[in-house]
Amino acid sequence: MESTPAAGENIAVLRKARGIGQERLAREAGISYSYLSKIEVGTRAATPPVVAAIAKALHVTTARIYGQPFLGPSEQADLLNDLRGAVRRHTLPKEDALSPSRLREELKRAATLRADTEYLELLRILPRLLGQVTASAMDSGGDATAWGYVADIYGCAYAVAHRLGQPDLADMIVSRQFWAAQQTWNPQAEAGAAWNEAGTFQSAGQYDDGLEIVERAISKYEAAGAGGAERAVHLGSLHLRGVVLASRHKDANATNAHLERAWALAEQLPGDVLQHNLTFGVGNTALYELAAHIELGKPDQAAEMSAPLIDNPPAGLKPNRVGRLFIDVARARLATKDLDGAENALKRAFSVAPQMTEIHPMSREVLRVLFILHQRSKPDLMEMAKRAGLTA
Repeated sequence: MESTPAAGENIAVLRKARGIGQERLAREAGISYSYLSKIEVGTRAATPPVVAAIAKALHVTTARIYGQPFLGPSEQADLLNDLRGAVRRHTLPKEDALSPSRLREELKRAATLRADTEYLELLRILPRLLGQVTASAMDSGGDATAWGYVADIYGCAYAVAHRLGQPDLADMIVSRQFWAAQQTWNPQAEAGAAWNEAGTFQSAGQYDDGLEIVERAISKYEAAGAGGAERAVHLGSLHLRGVVLASRHKDANATNAHLERAWALAEQLPGDVLQHNLTFGVGNTALYELAAHIELGKPDQAAEMSAPLIDNPPAGLKPNRVGRLFIDVARARLATKDLDGAENALKRAFSVAPQMTEIHPMSREVLRVLFILHQRSKPDLMEMAKRAGLTA
């Protein structure tokens, strides 16, 4: 992998290109001059809310600051173009319909690749599969289940676009997911689409707007009167999205309100459940609470909460969630000056979810700080930095 700049380096380049001094940018972003200086040189991590504030001050997207640290850039560019084409011609699939049994098999395969964070492998099959699933739905005579499958596969496509830093593609995919969900008259399908729509605002750093999307979706779902385990999964997942948005918006009251509702719903389930690409239960709710402590400036509480989780991750969680747990543990430990602990947590993240850890903005930020503070002297850090594209 070629060396690619991380957030701090990109901030410095963009700031200088616009002729803006550090003091002015820090003032407009609402952070201290010292903090910005440390972010640029790599001794402090750029958190999502700070990146959002700086992106707004520089008039760029958060994706522009994070950059695109991907494996196989030429292949990925081709595959992403193929996916864009498939999403663009959503009513004009070129592929043939699949038999019901084959359709279920392919959807299960895509969902597994997503949960296992095998993004490149998922990207390779998505363009064709989108066409096949859509063709099957169009031949179904308006069958709600068939259109629900279309909404689900667009959910997988959103995960790829989101993780690979393609916000415009993610926006287009969400609109297609809503289109498919509206063919089903199924509140679960619409809730899943709303979860991803709020995610596009989260990625852009527009946390207040994302919270409005979540609140609207929760009200609509509750009015639909759905019940059972599916209600807990979909409504609970929307509240977890609200936890992220509210904590990054530094709204402790809203964060706690969403957490309280999420915990109440999680306790209705026997364990963590994966439905329609949404994971919800007691274990995943704990992971979101841990991350919220970090966003609200309480890394010591996050580190304390992580102690029993890191050695015994909640049963039933897939690699995408366990990997994110270790990334958040690394963030908490870095913030509490436990550098060795942060490094060990990142190693665990790489072992569980390597593709996600290589490209996730926060794992790269933590790794960049560790790499600089240790003066590149530790072989394991050097290896992880190479895998993340922080050094050639």
